[in-house]
Amino acid sequence: MRILNFGSVNIDHVYSVEHFVRPGETLSSLSYARFSGGKGANQSIALAKAGADVFHAGKIGSDGLWLKDNLEKCGVRTDFLRTGKVPTGHAVIQVNRSGENSIVLYGGANQDIDENFASSVIAKFSKKDFLLVQNEINKIPLIMKKAHQRGMKIVFNPAPMNEPVKSYPLKLVDVFILNEIEGSGLTGKKGFKNVISEMERKYPGALTIMTLGSKGAAYIENGKTVFVPALKVKPVDTTAAGDTFIGYFLAGISNGSKTDEAIRLACRAAAICVTRKGAADSIPRMCEVRKSMK
Repeated sequence: MRILNFGSVNIDHVYSVEHFVRPGETLSSLSYARFSGGKGANQSIALAKAGADVFHAGKIGSDGLWLKDNLEKCGVRTDFLRTGKVPTGHAVIQVNRSGENSIVLYGGANQDIDENFASSVIAKFSKKDFLLVQNEINKIPLIMKKAHQRGMKIVFNPAPMNEPVKSYPLKLVDVFILNEIEGSGLTGKKGFKNVISEMERKYPGALTIMTLGSKGAAYIENGKTVFVPALKVKPVDTTAAGDTFIGYFLAGISNGSKTDEAIRLACRAAAICVTRKGAADSIPRMCEVRKSMK
């Protein structure tokens, strides 16, 4: 089975600062680093490192060609990653001494997906394949509808959660993967058990998986809520933990693993991820995850 991830690709500009810049203030940064980012790109890299056959679709500008190279080096197929005239999406991230961050996001090429491009990409896939989509590009409703028409299984991560998500054709989704904030935004409920129960009521044909950070993950299947605990580790950086979880879970499912088995593998991969600094670079390869299970 092939996986099409129609998602974002970003350049992350990270500045270490004493404190967040105040209105009217000019502040010198303590350090600067540039990273590959975007939930879409991170999840594609996680899928590839987990051994999945993943194609990344999306758009970058000429300033982001190095991001395409990075995806390919990680094993992601970039046949459907187009270079356009709009600059690559990017984030300006301030990180203070307490580790808190403040982010300004520019959608750029991620918001330049047009109907012809989306339709031409989806036409290359069929009912044996998966579509993975997040909420950092435009034309998501169209992409979902086209994928459904092709019989693809749709996996949706509503991140970042916003009001327009509620108007998406969510009845077409086969698997929701969300955290507590996203789940609460979709259902109006609080507490993972209440959120998952409401998700099952609203979308009875879909599997809902909720990531719970250091607590693990939970899902509901056949009317039963199942909790999968996380491994106990000392976290260093949690940036790409959720993306790692999604990539490893979907890789497991696409290879025929059962839900519980795929979630346990995803939890283990995410636990390794948070012990390292960075986003895409912190995502482990399958051989590392398997080795940790011995």
